[in-house]
Amino acid sequence: MTTPPPALLIAGHGTRDEAGAEAFRDFVRELGRRHPELPVAGGFIELSPPPLGEAVAELVERGVRRFAAVPLMLVSAGHAKGDIPAALTREKERHPGISYTYGRPLGPHPSLLSVLERRLDEALGDSVRTPEDRADVTVLLVGRGSTDPDANAEVYKAARLLWEGRGYAGVETAFVSLAAPDVPSGLDRCVRLGARRIVVLPYFLFTGILPDRVRQQTEGWAAAHPEVEVRSADVIGPEPELLDLVMERYEEAVKGDLRMNCDSCVYRIALPGFEDKVGLPQQPHFHPDDDGHHHGHGHHHHGGHSHSHAH
Repeated sequence: MTTPPPALLIAGHGTRDEAGAEAFRDFVRELGRRHPELPVAGGFIELSPPPLGEAVAELVERGVRRFAAVPLMLVSAGHAKGDIPAALTREKERHPGISYTYGRPLGPHPSLLSVLERRLDEALGDSVRTPEDRADVTVLLVGRGSTDPDANAEVYKAARLLWEGRGYAGVETAFVSLAAPDVPSGLDRCVRLGARRIVVLPYFLFTGILPDRVRQQTEGWAAAHPEVEVRSADVIGPEPELLDLVMERYEEAVKGDLRMNCDSCVYRIALPGFEDKVGLPQQPHFHPDDDGHHHGHGHHHHGGHSHSHAH
């Protein structure tokens, strides 16, 4: 008899917005339909039902003993770093005999960047037909915002990766709560940098109070600045890429393959404009002190560069 695969437990933020909470529950149901071989359940850390503990209890009743938990979150802030592990520890005490592994947050994965690019294309419509047209477009990527600097830095990382190789005039960053710059300040900054056409792109998975606020603030700012063309793009949404990515994070968690940041490594992933780097052998740097007797300074995976030094 083969041991059944660990159940997939999806942990959400929670939202006061009923449509946003329902989008999460729909997404969990859709994952379950796509993967009948797996027990799948999902719950929230706060604000909306069902709580994470209820999802665990439901799976335990179905005989599940092993879990892989994946945070349905773009960045690792307090929830992913602290609240979810704490909640899982509590569930372990409530249900002796269960074990779990914990996956990593979703972003900024190349497949999500391609959804973001699609959202930008939809927002721009026919006004951007050629790569040259893109060079007139400044994107303002708006994250949730956190008291955790590392989480805010992740939004900047997503913005940088979205900019790389796609030909926009620039990708700036703002936050809707808890961190500066806020949306109006972010738009002001775009204009100071010479932006004529701006697309505000919410870095959010589903609809909710915060993405709605991004749109309202954008519309308010645009009304006061009629000389600037401003458009609002949609959230990522329950796209096939998102469903696939959750399963990728599940597989990593099951294998215990919590890797260094390989999602956006040019030697592993074809990023726009850098496709020729994929699979290149990594050469160590030539070090003048390294005459073959010392092996303390090896670079692995990310450390090497594709250029060779001429001697």
